[in-house]
Amino acid sequence: MVFGILTAVAACSAIIGTTEAIKQGQRNNTREEHRGRKSNLTITLPVRNAYSAQFDGALVVLKNNKLCIDTEHSRLGAHRFHPFSGYYLPVPWIGIAWKKAGFRHGEGMVTTISDDPPFLNWVYLDRDTYEVKYGIRVEAEPHLVGPWDCTPIDRRLIFNGWEGFVIVQEDEESDLWALYFDRDDDGLRGEEKMGTQGKRMLLVEASRKEMRKTKMTSDEERVSRIRAQAEKEKK
Repeated sequence: MVFGILTAVAACSAIIGTTEAIKQGQRNNTREEHRGRKSNLTITLPVRNAYSAQFDGALVVLKNNKLCIDTEHSRLGAHRFHPFSGYYLPVPWIGIAWKKAGFRHGEGMVTTISDDPPFLNWVYLDRDTYEVKYGIRVEAEPHLVGPWDCTPIDRRLIFNGWEGFVIVQEDEESDLWALYFDRDDDGLRGEEKMGTQGKRMLLVEASRKEMRKTKMTSDEERVSRIRAQAEKEKK
């Protein structure tokens, strides 16, 4: 009788442990699900100043292979330029090396460059200017395509493991600001960098913002789930 009770207790503990492990795995999957969802990108100034009203919450849009900032002053207008709509994606030619180097995910990032058709481009850092750009693989591969990630709670954008994003006023007349990454942590003061050209520059945080749920995005998600289920059943 005693042995029966002990056996039941041991079995119960094993079941509880297995259940908790399954729940933990489900929670992890839910937390990571956002990585494959298309998100817009907005910027915020970490310290409030005279530019905060202009830039806090401003949308990042695509223009001439650059990531630019849409504000009232810049007169870009999100209706004229495609908003950044991106998600994380493994990079087949270098992703494994990033993971071996200790980066948490070792992934790249892509963005759609149009709604219809939804063509994708890689997001990358220009190895000479440190400007954040987008392009097809042959354009992106010679440059720095990652690793991209985000902070675990607020999901602020990270490149190469840390936050070093700045925006630079490339054209004062049109008030055009573009997104850069201060890779050397020196205010972009390297040779021929923007920090040596007397341009206005602001430290910013870039955050992923959930896209508005439209019928099109809902249909896309349903199709993706149907395909995933079909693949699972096939296996």
